[in-house]
Amino acid sequence: MAKKPLITIKQLKWLSYITCLAMFLATMGGLVVTKTGSGMGCGAQWPLCHGKFIPAYTIASLIEYSHRAVSGFAGLTALFSFIGFMFFNRNKELRVYASFTLFFVILQAIMGAFAVVFSQSSPVMALHFGFSMIAFASSALLAFSTRRLHLRQKIHDIADEPPVSKGFRNLTWFATIFTYIVVYTGAFVTHTDSRGGCSGFPLCNGALVPELSGGVAIAFLHRVAAVALVIVIAILAHYAYRRHPHNPGIRKMGLLAILLILLQFVSGAINIFTMYVPEIYFFATMSHTLIIQFLFGVLCYMSLRVWQLSRGSYGRLAPNAWGEGTSTADQKTGTVH
Repeated sequence: MAKKPLITIKQLKWLSYITCLAMFLATMGGLVVTKTGSGMGCGAQWPLCHGKFIPAYTIASLIEYSHRAVSGFAGLTALFSFIGFMFFNRNKELRVYASFTLFFVILQAIMGAFAVVFSQSSPVMALHFGFSMIAFASSALLAFSTRRLHLRQKIHDIADEPPVSKGFRNLTWFATIFTYIVVYTGAFVTHTDSRGGCSGFPLCNGALVPELSGGVAIAFLHRVAAVALVIVIAILAHYAYRRHPHNPGIRKMGLLAILLILLQFVSGAINIFTMYVPEIYFFATMSHTLIIQFLFGVLCYMSLRVWQLSRGSYGRLAPNAWGEGTSTADQKTGTVH
């Protein structure tokens, strides 16, 4: 009789969900700090806020300190996930995702501390946001993959998905990397205060190609990158849906990706039109970042699945009693690696 593990895969699944939610809230909290200009709400001090653990009750200090508290909670959940998956689960891929989540949440915390103590420089702040996106994506991979592992544990005869071509795999990887680059251009627009560089839409300052200097060049570059991203995601969604009729998982992720990028494009246009209406612009820009964060998470998971399916690893996450990954064939023979 197999010995029951101290922590089950179901418990680890819920821990991964909490970690993913905490990462999401930490990223959105950082956006609130940026959009409200509260980055120096605690002065040039970290981890203290104006020399205190509990800051003075000013709006800026409360926003900045709340973000630090949520980020600290995200770090703790990442640490607990790392311990849980390293010591109570044998699946190597899940261990990698837990390790990435912990590594990048620590890295983005260090970048955030540098930004506060030394300077609020645009490159540092853009990197801070970029690393927080990777931390969230890693936690999303951990949550999605753990859910799939738990599902295979409950339904052992779950159908394997057919393979995908290496060409489609490479296209998915390119779309994911390009999305991350576009995110950086958007973060750079925000942190260089270049949002007013291009007025009007779809033209920039009344021209198809404006005079490229200063904030105009930064804002225009982001617009061009955003349009290119819409085209790339549309091509990806087309191939995902039309070329994979027997792979519902890939088709659904392709449709979700095109829906999110269209919403992202529309929210970007709304940002431009509401730029000088603070009450609306704040929520519009929050939605803009929320959508791209979801899109990046979907593409990261899609990149993982096409990598597995291009290698023929259809049953890779099928578990044994300990939650360890085995192949579909191993389930039938009872083999454990």
